Amino acid sequence: MSLVKNENIATNKNELEVFVDAKTFNLACDKAYKKKVKKISVPGFRVGKAPRKVIEKRYGEGVFFDDAIEIVYPEALEEAIQEANLDVVAIESLEPTEASAENGLTFKAVCVLKPEVEVENYKGIEVEKPVRKVDDKAVNSRLQAMRERCGRMISVEDRAAEQGDTVVLDFEGFIDGVAFDGGKAEGHTLKLGSGQFIPGFEDQVVGHNIGDEFDVNVTFPEDYHVEDLKSKPAIFKCKIHEIKKIELPEEDDEFAKDVSEYDTLDELKKDLENKIKEEYTNAADMSVEHEITSKLIENMKAEIPNVMFDRRIDELMRDFEQRISMQGITLDMYAQYMGTSKDKLRDQFREQAETQVKSRLALEKIADIEKIEVSDDEINDEFEKLSKQYNIEAEKIKTMISADNLKADILVKKAMDFVKDSAKISDKLIED
Repeated sequence: MSLVKNENIATNKNELEVFVDAKTFNLACDKAYKKKVKKISVPGFRVGKAPRKVIEKRYGEGVFFDDAIEIVYPEALEEAIQEANLDVVAIESLEPTEASAENGLTFKAVCVLKPEVEVENYKGIEVEKPVRKVDDKAVNSRLQAMRERCGRMISVEDRAAEQGDTVVLDFEGFIDGVAFDGGKAEGHTLKLGSGQFIPGFEDQVVGHNIGDEFDVNVTFPEDYHVEDLKSKPAIFKCKIHEIKKIELPEEDDEFAKDVSEYDTLDELKKDLENKIKEEYTNAADMSVEHEITSKLIENMKAEIPNVMFDRRIDELMRDFEQRISMQGITLDMYAQYMGTSKDKLRDQFREQAETQVKSRLALEKIADIEKIEVSDDEINDEFEKLSKQYNIEAEKIKTMISADNLKADILVKKAMDFVKDSAKISDKLIED
C-alpha cells in the first residue's frame, strides 16, 4: 500500500488516494475466488470446481474485483490514515478509480475528521451545589412508602369514599345524552387521587357510599387523545359497589424486623437517613457536573461533524433497545405503545447526544492541554472494577472491552475531575 494523495477538501474532511500493488490485489482476488467459487456454475465443470482463470474468461476479469476490494481496502485504508496522521471519525465515501490484475487497485476515500477544538476559561468555573438536609420528614416519607408496600387491602363499609381509597364502580359516559364509545365499564377498580381518570372525575366520587348511584360532570381536556372527545362536556352515570383501603402495619420494632436486617425501628430510621444522605450527595454531584458541562460547552469552539452526533444517537438507541428488550419489549412495540415512530424516538435522543459529544470533545482537549495521562495501573484497576461489578473474570472483560476505549473514558473522567477540582463551588440550600 502507498498513500498517493492526502488533500483537505472541506472543513473536517480529507480525501485520500490510496494505491494497492498488483500482487496484493491479486492475492485478494484469489481469496474472493475461493470464497465464491462453490456457488459458480461453468459449463464443462462441476459446480464449484471451475478454475479462476476460466471463470474470469467467461464472466470478465473483474468478476471478483468487488469482493477483492472489500477484502483489501480496510487494511490499506487504515495504513493510509496512519501515514497521513489523521484522526478519522467516519468514512463518508469510498470509490475505486482503477482496478486491474496488471496495475493493482487505486481508490479514493473521503474521511470525516475529528474537529479541532478550542476551550477557554475552564479553570475556576463558578457553580452552585444544591444542598438538601435530611430531616425527619424525608425519613418518615420513606418509612411510609415501606409501610404502604407491606399494607393489605381491606373493605370499608362504615363510611363514604375518601381520597386514597380504592373503589370498584360501574360507569357510563354520555355527551348530549348519547353514550359514546369507550365510556362504559362495569366493576372497574379506581384508586381515588391517582389521576387515572380525566380531571374532576375522581374528586366527585369522593363522599359517596357503597350502593350510591350518582352523576359525575366533567369536561374532556383540549389535548385528550380521542379527537371526537376533546373539550367536550360529559356526564358519567356511576354506581359504587365496593370501597377499599390499605391497612398499614404498625410502625414499630416488629415492622423493622420484617422489612429489614435491623432489630429496631430506630436502627431502620438511621439506615434510611444514611441512604437519603447518599442519594442527596450523588444528586448534588451530578448537578455540579451538569452545570460544569454546560459552561464547558459554552466556552468551547468547534465545527463538529453531524456524523458524530448521529453515531452517538445510534449508541443511545441501542442502549435503550437493550434495556426494554429485558422486559420483553421490542423497539417497534415500544414505538407503537407510545404512538410514535423510530425517527421520532431518535429525535428525542438528539439533545442528549449533542451534549455528550460536545462535552467529551471539550474534556479531551482539556486533557491534552493539561497533559493528563492514564497509567496502565489505572486501566487494570478499572478492568478489576468492571469484573466485580458484572461478576465476570477480568481477563474475559478485557476481550469484551477495548483497552484503548477504556483508557479514553478514564482520560475524560480525569479531565472532569481536574475541572471540578479547580471550580469555585458554593453551596445552595434547597428547601423541600
